[in-house]
Amino acid sequence: MADATTETAPATGVGDAAAGKTLFNANCAACHKLYKKGVGPALFGVGDKYDKEWLYKWIRNSQDFIKSGDPQAIAIFEENNQSVMTAFPALSDTDIDNIIAYTYTPKPEPTVAVTGATGGGGGNGDGPTNNIILAALALIFLLLVVMLVLVNKTLRRIAEANGVEYEVSEKRPPIWKAFVQNQFLVFVTSIFLLLASGYFAYGWMMQIGVDQGYAPVQPIHYSHKIHAGDNQIDCNYCHSSARKSKHSGIPSLNVCMNCHKMISEYNGEEDVENGYTKEFYTNEIKKLYEAVGWDENTQSYTGEEKPVKWVRIHNLPDFAYFNHSQHVTVAGIECQTCHGPVEEMEIMSQFSPLTMGWCINCHRETNVDLKGNEYYKKIHEELSKKYGVDQLTIAQMGGLECGKCHY
Repeated sequence: MADATTETAPATGVGDAAAGKTLFNANCAACHKLYKKGVGPALFGVGDKYDKEWLYKWIRNSQDFIKSGDPQAIAIFEENNQSVMTAFPALSDTDIDNIIAYTYTPKPEPTVAVTGATGGGGGNGDGPTNNIILAALALIFLLLVVMLVLVNKTLRRIAEANGVEYEVSEKRPPIWKAFVQNQFLVFVTSIFLLLASGYFAYGWMMQIGVDQGYAPVQPIHYSHKIHAGDNQIDCNYCHSSARKSKHSGIPSLNVCMNCHKMISEYNGEEDVENGYTKEFYTNEIKKLYEAVGWDENTQSYTGEEKPVKWVRIHNLPDFAYFNHSQHVTVAGIECQTCHGPVEEMEIMSQFSPLTMGWCINCHRETNVDLKGNEYYKKIHEELSKKYGVDQLTIAQMGGLECGKCHY
C-alpha cells in the first residue's frame, strides 16, 4: 500500500497515527489497503468494525484465533479465500493502537491537472533539419550576391571591350546572358552546386534508418523514471533475457503483476503541468489489469486477457548482428552506455544513433575487461605483445572484423 499524502485524522481512541503509518507500511501494506480490498479486506476505520481486544488477538495470531472457534475469525477467513494472515506476536498493544489510529486517515482528494498538456516525447522544433535548411538558404543568398557582383563586372568588361561607356540602362544585356558568357563563372558555379548537392544528398541519405530520438506513444504508459529511477528497479529484473540472450526482450505482463497485484494506485510525485497526475498513472495501472484479466475486487484472474501491442523503439536492420548477453554479461557494459539515462526518461526514446560508425568508434575506444574473464586471457596476452600495449581495445581483439556483425 502506498503512502497517503494527506494529514491523518485522530482515531476515536488512543493511538499515534503518524507512528501507525510507519508500522502499517512495514507490516500490513503487503496484503492490505486502506480504502479497498487487497489480499485481505480494506482496513479504513477498522477500529469501528471490531472490538479492540478482538483485534489484538486476531493480529497477533489469526490462525490460533480461528482454531479457537471464534465465529467472526472464521467468517473473515472464509470471506478472504482462506488466505492465511501473517502472525505478528511482537506487536504490542500500543503498536496495534497506533496502526488502528492510522486506519482513520481520510482518503486523499483527487488532483486536477491545471493544464491540458500531455507529456509527449517530442522536443523543440529546432532540430538538425532546420539548421541545415537555414544554412542552405544563407549559402544560396551569399551565392546570389557573388553572382550579381561578377555579372556586373562582366557587363562592364563587355562594354569597355566594345568601346562603350558602361551605364545601367534598359539596353544592357540580360543578366542571364552575361552570366552565360562568363565561362569561368559558369564552371565554378556548376562545380560548387554539384558539390553542395552531393554533400546535402549524402547527409540526407545517411539519416535513412537512423531513428535517434524516436519516442513512440505506447498503449500503456510506462515510466522508466518511476520504475528505474525513483524505485531503483534493476533493468535486468524486467529485461532478464538481456543477460543470456541475443535480445533484451519485452517483459511479460506477469513480471509487472509481481508488484502491481498490490500496487493498484499511484501515490508518488506528480507532474501536473504535463498531465502526469496520480489519476493518470492509476488509470494506466487499470489498463494493465484489463490486459492481464485481473479483478481487483476478487483478487483473482478472470481469464479474459487482451494483447498489448507495444511499439518497438530500437530496431537494428536484419543484416546487423548484435548480442545483448555478450555486451551485458561478458563485457559488463551498463545499459545506460547505449540506452542513455533511462532512469530519467518519462517516455522511453532511442538515445543513441545505433549506426555502424557509432558501434565502430565504441570498439576502437573501449578496452577489454579481463577481470574474472579467463576466456580472453590467453589471446589477450598474445595480442598485447603483437601490438606492444598493456591493454587491448575491442578493435584490436578483432572487433572490427566484418563477420562479427555481418555474417
